[in-house]
Amino acid sequence: MRREFLNRLGERWDVLVIGGGATGLGAALDAASRGYRTVLLEQSDFAKGTSSRSTKLIHGGVRYLRQGNLPLVRESLRERGILLRNAPHCVHPLAFVVPARNARELLYYSAGLKIYDLLAGGLGIAPSRILSRAEMPPLLSGRRGILYHDAQFDDARMAVTLMQNCARLGGVPLNYMRVTSFLKRGGRVRGAVAVDCETGREYTVEARAVINATGVFTDTVRRMDDQDCARMITPSQGAHLVLAKSVLPGETAIMIPRTDDGRVLFLIPWRSRVLLGTTDTPVSEALLEPRPMEAEMEYLLAQAARHIGVTIARGDILSVFAGQRPLVGAARRTAEIPRDHIVETSASGLVTVTGGKWTTYRKMAEDAVDRAAEVGGLEKRLSLTAEMPLRAVSGEDMARTVEDVLARRTGLLFLDARAAIEAAPGVARDLAQKLGRDAPWETEQVAAFRELARGYLFG
Repeated sequence: MRREFLNRLGERWDVLVIGGGATGLGAALDAASRGYRTVLLEQSDFAKGTSSRSTKLIHGGVRYLRQGNLPLVRESLRERGILLRNAPHCVHPLAFVVPARNARELLYYSAGLKIYDLLAGGLGIAPSRILSRAEMPPLLSGRRGILYHDAQFDDARMAVTLMQNCARLGGVPLNYMRVTSFLKRGGRVRGAVAVDCETGREYTVEARAVINATGVFTDTVRRMDDQDCARMITPSQGAHLVLAKSVLPGETAIMIPRTDDGRVLFLIPWRSRVLLGTTDTPVSEALLEPRPMEAEMEYLLAQAARHIGVTIARGDILSVFAGQRPLVGAARRTAEIPRDHIVETSASGLVTVTGGKWTTYRKMAEDAVDRAAEVGGLEKRLSLTAEMPLRAVSGEDMARTVEDVLARRTGLLFLDARAAIEAAPGVARDLAQKLGRDAPWETEQVAAFRELARGYLFG
């Protein structure tokens, strides 16, 4: 499929999307579903960055209630409902318990979650309710709390689903294609020059409209268009620990709405493991492969012990990972920056969409394609994605490396880094046979993956 897609790059396109994370894939799918001739270029693998390193939640954002950002909560809850309906193979409801330290907290959290229920309207999952001490999970025995529902998903699988549905509708999504410059005519962006990272071959891709959906690399791409543009993004890092299932028996998650520094803490059942997260740490540099900082991991362990009463042994930590969020705006603390999204059009017509979160990717994509159609002079067509089921498409998943398979097609690297290291030689052998690679390629792939995977081990 990749060779076929490469051969099509010389065609004229209506929409070129740069970036193969949640928003870029969503934009490409949206554009293709409207009948626009659509191509997507991603410098690495689909969802290599932030979009495979999330807290695995599709949620309205309980903590945004505290910030008073009701429009964002309402929009997120609507998108949560749409995803539960359109992608049941990837997204499912998840029950959460919020423990309360006293009667005042119990009433406060209960009132807030009733507002959360109301904002969800007809797309709500189940009403929140106060739990008795006998109903609380074993880790929170002796306390009172509130039960509410949000949703959980497999972020990398969802990204591949978006890619496959885009291709099914006639779009051309390509990974390992790095955009190096823009094509301009009369001062207007009319496409891009990209390099195939596997062969080094350069391609010219012409399009009537170009969407920059590159997440934490948003400003890097914007500077290709205008080197003097003001910074738009404040990157923030979120770290997670993946733990043995024994740490949290059962299928109910725990959410601590306010930790020592005001951040939210989640302890979540996930694919026979438990996910502990997250942090909100300002970072100065956008990275494709960020690493959890020692201070972040210690913070998570300390907060779990303090607020949940769970002591986590080193042997319980199976993997650690971090992702970077593209936050729009600035504040004293990145946790205070809203998760709203923005769509901007440069003087030369480059459409940039950034901010937001996984939950709102579809609305971000719709807004970006609306703007791109206007900028490119395309026939106006309404978005179809709110009512479009996402098929669990079988067949080509576009995996090109051992990392692609073990990190984002199977998720093993995130579930158990040591097991992923052990599986690497067999995956390399199978992938080499599929792609027609030789023995030296296999050896290089295994060595590269083992080096990468060591960064997912605790300590």
